[in-house]
Amino acid sequence: SRRLGRVGEALALYHEAALAPYQPRMRALIDADRAVRARALLDGGVEGLLKTLRPAVRWRRPVLETDYPVDQELRLDGRGLLLVPSVFCERTPISLLDPDLPPTLVYPIDHSGPAAEPAGDGLAALVGTTRGEVLRRLGEAAATTSELARVLDISTASASQHASVLRRSGLVVSRRAGNAMIHRITPLGTALLCGGGRTVG
Repeated sequence: SRRLGRVGEALALYHEAALAPYQPRMRALIDADRAVRARALLDGGVEGLLKTLRPAVRWRRPVLETDYPVDQELRLDGRGLLLVPSVFCERTPISLLDPDLPPTLVYPIDHSGPAAEPAGDGLAALVGTTRGEVLRRLGEAAATTSELARVLDISTASASQHASVLRRSGLVVSRRAGNAMIHRITPLGTALLCGGGRTVG
């Protein structure tokens, strides 16, 4: 059990260092992929959805063919098929090995779309230069209004106004602590920040 504990600690450390900083970015890519698939399903039904998975996946009624490293046949027998987008699956889809689990096809998402392209300083273009800097600072750590003003070399009134706009947009939450107002970035703010071509570290 001690060895298992060490393995668990190692995996947690690896996740914190290698995955956690990029989770908002990965979530944005997956959400974008799901939106594309959902639109295809609404517009063209199941066949329309399956067509969006080409060329690795091909629908030849009643068989769904995929490029796969080994010969394998998965019979659904009326159970349906769960499609899972993945940022780690490369080139070809994969399926779960355990036949007792629900039939699942894990497919690679498209990294070449707009969500995966560097956006330069698109954050500043969207919310303004100073407001973008406020969001970046809060992406590093929570801060009071006066701390934001001091770090960004702006007036306290200006810092308060920028934080207020970001709060109304759902990018920041603010809580009063004594005489100070503490501002923290929200998951939506983090997603916007990561989508702006910069990584919060």
